[in-house]
Amino acid sequence: MPATTVKVEGELLEPIDRHRPKNVTISAFVRAVLEQEMRRRETLQAADEYARFLASSDDERAWLADFDSADLAKAPGKRK
Repeated sequence: MPATTVKVEGELLEPIDRHRPKNVTISAFVRAVLEQEMRRRETLQAADEYARFLASSDDERAWLADFDSADLAKAPGKRK
């Protein structure tokens, strides 16, 4: 994958520099922020996909209702 250089300056650079930990370079901080944003977007997409699946699946909704009603403080019974 080719590397990409992005120029960050002025009004955008100042808050980045203010918020980054002093022991982290600006490049590493920006990379971490971008990675976090990508994970956030992927998580939101997965949540949307699961919500659509849940809306279309009676079995999944029933299983989830059973799980929600389970007494998690009680030890599970022995399986036969």
